[in-house]
Amino acid sequence: MSLKTAGAVLTRTLWARGSGTPPVARSSRVNGLSSTCSGGEQQGREKTEAQSRGSDGPNGDGPPAGEPPHRCPSRDKKRPKEPAGAPGVSGVRRRSYTSTAAPADLRSYFWTRYNDTKRLVHDLIPPGACNLLNSSTIYANNEVDLSEVDIYGFDYDYTLALYSNALNALIYNTARNFLIEHFKYPEGIRKYDYLPNFAVRGLHYDIQKGLLMKIDAFHYIQPGTVYRGLSPVPDEHVLELFGGTYHIPLQQDSGFYGKGPKVKQFMDIFSIPEMTLLAVANDFFITNDIEYDPVHLFKDVSEAIGMVHLKGYMYKWIMQDLDKFILRGEETEAVLHRLVSHGKKLFLITNSPFSFVDKGMTHMVGKDWRDFFDVVIVQADKPHFFTDCIKPFRRLDGNGDLRWEKIKSLDKGQIYKQGNLFDFLRLTGWRGSKVLYFGDHLYSDLADLMLRHGWRTAAIVPELEQETRVVSTSRYSLNLTWLQALTGLMERLQTYRDPESKQILQEWQKEREELRVMTKNMFNPQFGSIFRTCHNPTYFSRRLCRFSDVYMASLSCLLNYDLSYIFYPRRTPLQHEAPLWMDQLCTGCMKTPFLEEMSHIR
Repeated sequence: MSLKTAGAVLTRTLWARGSGTPPVARSSRVNGLSSTCSGGEQQGREKTEAQSRGSDGPNGDGPPAGEPPHRCPSRDKKRPKEPAGAPGVSGVRRRSYTSTAAPADLRSYFWTRYNDTKRLVHDLIPPGACNLLNSSTIYANNEVDLSEVDIYGFDYDYTLALYSNALNALIYNTARNFLIEHFKYPEGIRKYDYLPNFAVRGLHYDIQKGLLMKIDAFHYIQPGTVYRGLSPVPDEHVLELFGGTYHIPLQQDSGFYGKGPKVKQFMDIFSIPEMTLLAVANDFFITNDIEYDPVHLFKDVSEAIGMVHLKGYMYKWIMQDLDKFILRGEETEAVLHRLVSHGKKLFLITNSPFSFVDKGMTHMVGKDWRDFFDVVIVQADKPHFFTDCIKPFRRLDGNGDLRWEKIKSLDKGQIYKQGNLFDFLRLTGWRGSKVLYFGDHLYSDLADLMLRHGWRTAAIVPELEQETRVVSTSRYSLNLTWLQALTGLMERLQTYRDPESKQILQEWQKEREELRVMTKNMFNPQFGSIFRTCHNPTYFSRRLCRFSDVYMASLSCLLNYDLSYIFYPRRTPLQHEAPLWMDQLCTGCMKTPFLEEMSHIR
């Protein structure tokens, strides 16, 4: 049973007990504002409250005052309308409650609602309710018909070639040594070993304040995810640092490619060692009470990380031990073979040098790997490759040396360096949605292709494997379902503003915050999921949806689909649409507390 199915069962059970408002059509007699259905209950109102409290109230099955009930047509059919004066009606028509009268015992009513909802959540969510999630799935942000795709393009690093976590440790250690030996930083920084589970992709770094943090899609910092060094910054101090708000203004936030004037976003997997080195260097200065300039530190760490790549250390490590660093190479070969056997054209555009790519592709695919590709471009200098129209293509000979001839065509079996997308489009004619390009970096690989050139784009997100494992656990599904249900219960009952009710709601709010921390820590104790803050998508997730038509954990996911498959995005309800979210399912669809009173005014 999926979470949605369980939620529906939970909702029906709550409705049957009279503790919720089922999401059915509203009455047309009140201009669409009333939350009750048309029928006898809308035709008359009782003038006293005593006669109806015997069957509806905090100690009965129905809701108390403050929660106007929703009478659905099915209930009206089960209870035929009786004329005034009929037995059991006492000469007056039944009335539905409004928020003008308080229930007899608020505390009992609140905790009865709480306990009933919690018990039902535990009873109706079976073990493994989320086991339908599969990390080998391709997820769609936009509709993509593979039968219309004739050309497949690829990045190399973390797309065709996936690397083990051991690579990050080597990058960190070498950059740390550069920081100490080349930039003359204190020797004490060397005692900090690499922390593989400290940072996650997509975080933002405030350059001037030296803060690493997670920001949501609305430019708000998620409380509890701000770190200076290796220590969390208290939420109240974060508010002081940012002028009493968690909001990061647009002009300070990272620019289109993740590099703003004051804040940088770390978007690729290679940036995880850089974030860790920034954190440990900050921590060393802070714990030893040494004054330093965070701006200088940021620039020096960035340059130290860059030296690892520019000096070729990373390429050398991987080429010396391909089995250790390259993962699942046989799956890459299977994908390429399948595409070519179905008559698809393939091309490669990477920033890596040819000698490195050749070594890795030979290891994964074989020495004839170039036969799979119609065009191979190395050292392309993305993202400038996609935006500049100045650099021409140059051909490499068999020894890897540059040739001087003018490039008039891009031929199969040849290796090209640099160039630009505009010449690429002119020479190949590969345009629009018949091209699908795969890459791991949302900015450098995908953004320009989707926004400027109309290519289809596919994001490789290796973190999906771990994230789906967490989401598939019964502990996570139970905590999340209860968190949703509790949030909906608080929203529904917040109209009670007496001191006793406020105290109970404060207790629930504290439990809600604890549940949020629990669900966050299941992904990463410091920063949580790369896709979500508490309830909003992260800034990374927003960019993922904006710049990729589909996304997946690895290229091998493509093997699970035939090449005429159509990927359909799920229609997730907007806030004003059908009440399908768990909080509304558990506690009723009425999002406006005084909806019934508004209908009477109208």
